[in-house]
Amino acid sequence: MSNYSKDFWHPMSHPNEIKQRESIHVVSGDGVYIKDDKGNELLDGVAGLWCVNVGHNRPEMKQAIMKQLDELEYFQLFDGVSHPRATEMAAKLVKMTEPENMKRAFFTSGGSDSVETALKLARQYHIINGQPERKKFISLKNSYHGLHFGGLSVGGINAFRRNYEPLLNHTINVDAPWLYRNPWNCEDPDQLAQLCADQLAQEIEYQMPDTVAAFIAEPVMGAGGVIVPPEKYWPLIREVCDRYGILLIADEVVTGFGRSGSMFGSRGWGVAPDMMCLAKGISSGYIPLGAVMINERMEKAWDNNADFNGVIMTGYTYSGHPVACAAGIASLDIVEKENLPENAKVQGAYLLEKLTGFADKFAKVGEVRGKGLMLAIDLVDDKDSRQPIDPTSGYANRVADVAREQGVLVRPVGTKIILSPPLIFQQEHCDKLAEALDKAFSTVKS
Repeated sequence: MSNYSKDFWHPMSHPNEIKQRESIHVVSGDGVYIKDDKGNELLDGVAGLWCVNVGHNRPEMKQAIMKQLDELEYFQLFDGVSHPRATEMAAKLVKMTEPENMKRAFFTSGGSDSVETALKLARQYHIINGQPERKKFISLKNSYHGLHFGGLSVGGINAFRRNYEPLLNHTINVDAPWLYRNPWNCEDPDQLAQLCADQLAQEIEYQMPDTVAAFIAEPVMGAGGVIVPPEKYWPLIREVCDRYGILLIADEVVTGFGRSGSMFGSRGWGVAPDMMCLAKGISSGYIPLGAVMINERMEKAWDNNADFNGVIMTGYTYSGHPVACAAGIASLDIVEKENLPENAKVQGAYLLEKLTGFADKFAKVGEVRGKGLMLAIDLVDDKDSRQPIDPTSGYANRVADVAREQGVLVRPVGTKIILSPPLIFQQEHCDKLAEALDKAFSTVKS
């Protein structure tokens, strides 16, 4: 058995469990395919990790990176220093988020950094607005907001939190807008949206509104299982936040730049947040990059401040890295030129239709759901009770292993199979992915 990782630990894995299975050693990629060290070509059904939106080995991306290396490999943005790519990238992001009335970008190194920064800026906004008691954050059960202590604290998946507690104080989780599993056993989308909005309002009242800084959520919940909210959910949440003077933070790390079928996930619900956390698709994973977008209301608060309370005492060595910004500009040019959000919408709907019948065909498939090119196959032991499979059973891994034998890479995550292919996927790729999964579920019985 190959052991390429003997000198490093894998994220989200027990080191001893990894020793027991064959490594996947990826050596190259091109378009929607990757190749392993055995020469096997695999259809990339995960886009690296939700992020290789424009596909692997794009000449435009490599040229932009090489050109920037020849010009300036690195400089920082501290102390009023800048460089051309950061200036261009910020202007592009502000332009792309005009419908949300975003006015400023703050660069980070990735998604967890972006969430951490947004939480800090939310508290600081209320301080300079004369409401320093607004410290609390409300978020959703089953949500994922990265793995820094702040992101873990507002995240709603206990498996990520347990070994690292105690975490940040003043964080509260409310129920997710999940039609398949919710405490009300509600299957009416409009009713569920209202129930969730009412619960948020009740929790704000209980916590006392003038102590709550922000509500943070993913427009479509990713790592928690691709939970797609009802159409009315986000508009209702925006109204609740406005009613109580609370900032709305959209964690767009996964959904940003087309994955959910619109340029931004929150835009797909017709809602403008106060801040947007960006990463992943911002550079298609070619070079690590992230950003937080700040809207006009927040910008004005800083514009009107003249004391230390307005000093932004956060930042990263690689904030606005020149090579990362060059990659980001090239990536977003492709996203716009090739209209990848629309392609994600079309191909995602096609793939979802191909897979939806799995719930009737296979005993272990409870539901198939998704929006754009982010989909999940929910695995259950009992369809009636919707009891998830035992995540330690290895069933999801066995399904993924058979799919890989069929030439397709999918991502097993405990009780689900997650699909998030590059946004350049076409119908033939959707067909191949669906056929491989059909074979896998037919082969793996338990």
